[in-house]
Amino acid sequence: MAWFKKTRTPIASTSEKPSRVPEGLWVKCPGCAQVIYNKDLEKNLQVCPKCSHHFRISAADRLRSLFDDGRWTEHFPDLISNDPLKFTDTRPYRDRLRGTIAKTGMNDAVIVATGALDGADIVVAAMEYSFIGGSMGVVVGEKITRAIEMALERRQPVIIISCSGGARMMEGALSLMQMAKVSAALARLDRARLPFVSILTDPTTGGVTASFAMLGDLNIAEPKALIGFAGPRVIEQTIRQKLPEGFQRSEFLVEHGMLDLIVDRRDLKATMSRALQFMRAEAAQPVEPPPVPVTSGTSSEPTR
Repeated sequence: MAWFKKTRTPIASTSEKPSRVPEGLWVKCPGCAQVIYNKDLEKNLQVCPKCSHHFRISAADRLRSLFDDGRWTEHFPDLISNDPLKFTDTRPYRDRLRGTIAKTGMNDAVIVATGALDGADIVVAAMEYSFIGGSMGVVVGEKITRAIEMALERRQPVIIISCSGGARMMEGALSLMQMAKVSAALARLDRARLPFVSILTDPTTGGVTASFAMLGDLNIAEPKALIGFAGPRVIEQTIRQKLPEGFQRSEFLVEHGMLDLIVDRRDLKATMSRALQFMRAEAAQPVEPPPVPVTSGTSSEPTR
């Protein structure tokens, strides 16, 4: 008989002790792998203090960072899609809408707001990526169009902050029609000599890029934002070629003349204030009539 007995109860491992550190206090930066205290990241507008990686933020946070004292008035919050095509893929579109509305507290993927930026009144439409990928459906197009029409009535500049995967496939051709609808409203804004600034964030793709996102009097992007029509993987599979390093990132687009400038999120409000002051001054200048062509004194009758 052995002088010892085998224990049937396993010895608890010390590594399985629950952590005393609450979850959600620290964030690991995907750019430099730096571990950042969450409150420090919030104070820095969700930008990594080491490598300046820009984390995605909500539409409400973007508005809070632009408007004076973080205060604004929201417009048209009650517009909701009525599922015009009765679309169903893995689940009915109507159920998907209900679930997303409950999760985000928003009725669709854009917030239209008015307020002051350094004392100047502006109209802003900010897209929300967490609402079905920030996709543009009938409601998004309608709200942005109403925002532009409101700016026309008030004689105020318009800022659109894009963060979207493109047109919403669950609404089919009706979502594609919003590209022309918003672009036509921006043409009226241009004829009224009112500024429009487009801010492109990560990601801005599909029908949003192919329409209003690239129509600004000034097109600004955040660093390393993905901006394009089709995604890079789709393009590589189509042309069967490897794309250049950094293709469709904001730095690549600035280098090739597709954007005006790249602005760090922490400097965006100051940059917007200077740009709008300049554009307001230009819009206030009287438009000179075109020169009258000088005609010669010869007869216009044909020679025989």
